Amino acid sequence: MSHPVDSAVSAVRSYIEQHRAAFLDDLVEWLRIPSVSAQPDHAPDVRRSADWLAAELRATGFPTVEVWPTPGAPAVYAEWPSGDPLAPTVLVYGHHDVQPAAREDGWDTDPFEPVVRDNRLYARGAADDKGQVFFHTLGVRTHLAATGRSAPAVTLRLLIEGEEESGSPHFRDLVERQAERLTADAVIVSDTGMWSEDTPTVCTGMRGLAECEIRLFGPDQDIHSGSFGGAVPNPATALARLVAALHDEHARVAVPGFYDGIVELTDRERELFAELPFDEERWLRTARSHAVHGEAGHSTLERVWARPTAEVNGIGGGYQGPGSKTIVPSSAFVKLSFRLVAGQEPEHVEKAVRAWAAEQLPAGIRHEITFSPATRPCLTPLDHPALQSVVRAMGRAFETPVRFTREGGSGPAADLQEVLGAPVLFLGISVPSDGWHAPNEKVEVDLLLKGVETAAHLWGDLAENWRRAP
Repeated sequence: MSHPVDSAVSAVRSYIEQHRAAFLDDLVEWLRIPSVSAQPDHAPDVRRSADWLAAELRATGFPTVEVWPTPGAPAVYAEWPSGDPLAPTVLVYGHHDVQPAAREDGWDTDPFEPVVRDNRLYARGAADDKGQVFFHTLGVRTHLAATGRSAPAVTLRLLIEGEEESGSPHFRDLVERQAERLTADAVIVSDTGMWSEDTPTVCTGMRGLAECEIRLFGPDQDIHSGSFGGAVPNPATALARLVAALHDEHARVAVPGFYDGIVELTDRERELFAELPFDEERWLRTARSHAVHGEAGHSTLERVWARPTAEVNGIGGGYQGPGSKTIVPSSAFVKLSFRLVAGQEPEHVEKAVRAWAAEQLPAGIRHEITFSPATRPCLTPLDHPALQSVVRAMGRAFETPVRFTREGGSGPAADLQEVLGAPVLFLGISVPSDGWHAPNEKVEVDLLLKGVETAAHLWGDLAENWRRAP
């Protein structure tokens, strides 16, 4: 029995196919610009990249396009009002800067001379993130052509930053300064990926991050362990005990109050994670590790996506050279990072860690704790209407069930959620084999066009299913 043809899907695909070659030609032109934000010599290229994108967005039809300066690299802002006062406003986030790359790093071709082989586009930034930013240009044009509209079904705003690969040092200040113009009902982040080519997925959350360095001080200088050892406190020993006390026997973080307020996984979310075709042995090979380990009662995916953690990132103290040096060292240090999940407040975690550390240390050991600026976690509920629109749009494009993931890392998405008070949704088509930050970065051309197709369906679905109250 034949299925009825979805005329909207057919119209979208027809338009994309007609404009495929020109779209790829334009993307290749952008990828040739070495917009490496981490290298000062490329600052003019990052500016050129911003100007290039601004011109392309004007050509796409956005009536408002601006290059926003920062103390570092510029961002690009664009806006296209829908004309419908009840339509939601959507902000798309991405970045136009890229990681450093050179042929001698192991590239088969020049990283800034894009090539297409086997329907894969190879270039620095092809997947991270120029390709995933650029699919929105053809996506909105396709949306208009397929629906006959002269403006998008939603008010569409874009913020494409130029410093993401350098840690987004000025991004939050920019968002706070421009918060009124960036106001949105939802944020779409297109700087992410899918589980695999055969398993399209939507990410529903990212963990946050708090980092600190703890320094312990004992004697005012290194002293002879024969003359004084066993009679004065040793900061290296105290540090070892401190680190050993960080977790309990079930690999749970033992800092009192650390888990306060966390949003626990629902049974449905655990079921959805379990549906993914996860190969733990293959994952271990990717991790260059020999056994899984973590909080008891949770799967590996749950541990890296939806549970908070505490990790020792570096530790030191005392004599580090060859042979021996029989001393009681004067100081020792440890660097810790805490991945945070929805419901955890970085300020609360910082206070809890400070109180816990003070309680662990013996008399005669002075300590200092320095915390870096934190990143808050973000999480979108599975039943949020905007998330459901993303799932439906991706499902129409891929014609297969869409699964759900989270991400264990952190990014500027949390700043957008916190400052703008809007839910963050993730729309990305990159797959693990694309090699972000690695030699021979690439994007699958067919998946890139599926991103175009998804975006073309998304704006109408959001307007139809998530309207503001009159």
